[in-house]
Amino acid sequence: MTNIRGHINPAVTFGLFLARKVSLPRAIMFMVAQCLGAICGVALVKAFHKTYYETYGGGANELAHGYNKGTGLGAEIIGTFVVVYTVFSAIDPKRNARDSHVPVLAPLPIGFAVFMVHLATIPITGTGINPARSFGAAVVYNKEKAWDDQWIFWVGPFTGAAIAAFYHQFILRAGAVKALGSFRSSSTHV
Repeated sequence: MTNIRGHINPAVTFGLFLARKVSLPRAIMFMVAQCLGAICGVALVKAFHKTYYETYGGGANELAHGYNKGTGLGAEIIGTFVVVYTVFSAIDPKRNARDSHVPVLAPLPIGFAVFMVHLATIPITGTGINPARSFGAAVVYNKEKAWDDQWIFWVGPFTGAAIAAFYHQFILRAGAVKALGSFRSSSTHV
């Protein structure tokens, strides 16, 4: 199990579950708490900033005009892949051991990845990449287009997280283990 703190995104939690870094009961509890926290957060914004809340549609994600559902889904998959892959890379214990001479705080690359994904996907979907955030806004706003494409903001992030978990765990790490094994065997024959 991993010593991750600050689970705020069900897609990241799902990726960590697939990589066996979080147990199923813990993953479910995290996801429920994340969704409840998002609902509470949006309710607070609505209570304290009603004018902005209404002006901006409650912060509910929706597909922008001119984009089809496939493009929106693709943006969410790719955006979430980038974020979840960055999380895996930033918390990888083998990376920390290998790069121990370079002090890196995990939040820095993760925050930068989130920022870059927002720049790329805000014009398309308003940037979901976090199903809890999208769900919380839809629950509290609960009108107009808040629910129309909600599935995109769950399927996309969970698919992107699954691809990132698979890629990191079974392709990159497996390749690194294989390369290390061949390096060790070649160095013993010298």
